[in-house]
Amino acid sequence: MSATAQHAPAVPVCHADPFSPAVLEQPEELHHVLRTAGPVVYLSRYDVHALARHQEVHAALVNWQHFESGAGVGLVNFRHEKSWRPPSLLLEADPPRHDAPRRVLQEILAPPALRRLRETWHAAAEETVDRVLSQGTEFDAFTRLACAFPLRVFPDAVGLGPDGRENLLPYGNMAFNSFGPVNDLVKADAHRVAELSAWVSANCAREALTEDGFGARIWAAADRGDLTHEQAPLVVRSLLTAGVDTTVHGLAACLYAFATHPEQWQRLRERPESARVAFDEAVRWQSPVQTFFRTATTDVTIAGTVIPEGTKILMFLGAANRDPAHWTDPDRFDLARDPSGHVGFGMGIHQCVGQHVARLEAEALLTALARRIDRIELTGAPRRHPNNTLRSWESLPVRVHRGA
Repeated sequence: MSATAQHAPAVPVCHADPFSPAVLEQPEELHHVLRTAGPVVYLSRYDVHALARHQEVHAALVNWQHFESGAGVGLVNFRHEKSWRPPSLLLEADPPRHDAPRRVLQEILAPPALRRLRETWHAAAEETVDRVLSQGTEFDAFTRLACAFPLRVFPDAVGLGPDGRENLLPYGNMAFNSFGPVNDLVKADAHRVAELSAWVSANCAREALTEDGFGARIWAAADRGDLTHEQAPLVVRSLLTAGVDTTVHGLAACLYAFATHPEQWQRLRERPESARVAFDEAVRWQSPVQTFFRTATTDVTIAGTVIPEGTKILMFLGAANRDPAHWTDPDRFDLARDPSGHVGFGMGIHQCVGQHVARLEAEALLTALARRIDRIELTGAPRRHPNNTLRSWESLPVRVHRGA
């Protein structure tokens, strides 16, 4: 880290690559370097400014007027380059284009709808856990629980049929990889872009969806004129893209947290009503979504540094969620903490519209586990799945000890 940059002498410069395999595997050291360097850091490798402290990240997330999403939330600038997929009407749009799709989804995913799902999802979680435990007490908690449960209940709720759901995680992996540079991770997915995009597009069509799911309600909103019929499949696609991977890896983070913090698992068993807090604390602690870009709509000054109009700025959500200036003992997973200020779901008008859906999934699965299991322990080293944006998992080998 040097103290000067030729074109911006007052800004600390970092020459590290935040998308390198080593940093994606273990980002904490770089996060510490960036937070320590200053409120704004220049990343020379990508010619972008970066924010890693909670105060600045939060402020940028809520300031959509000056830091737009419509130019893309990745390194690619949609004003100058075209993506391989249509931009998300939720994640990659700003008012007024963003307003109608978000309003429709907020209504569809409102508390009354989730209350109707609660009993069904809790029953499904009980069945999922019983099936896993019936086959032994040692298993991969990532594939058997963190993946299996969301891939059962969420596509059901959207209205997808049973075939092809195994495509959802690879498609999401591809989409989140695309927010970073065109590195080996992106190139490894290139041969599947057409296939996976075609599958997702086909399953967002009205005729592919059941009549009683979230997807059908999105199409009904188009029939009422709340959306256009061209927007409807894109909103369904946004729901699927954002609603699977983040929940899967958030649940995996939760299970990893409890396997490495047994005293917190006992706290959950004693207070099962804290399941949703546990999920939010795991999202803060592990931050399934590590980074997002924004684009400056005008020259913007942050802590004395001018972010030039039209340039990208990289927000390190994972670093903000462990900022010791905002959190006490931030590297500890702690159910006594109030994690509600974390930025793992974003903030402002682009805050994750499906976050309450994810919390309900977590509540159902964790409650079912807490009723049956005294202790969770790792039986081997967990394996990460590298992704340019997600702190994702590949394997989480555990042994569980059954309750009496």
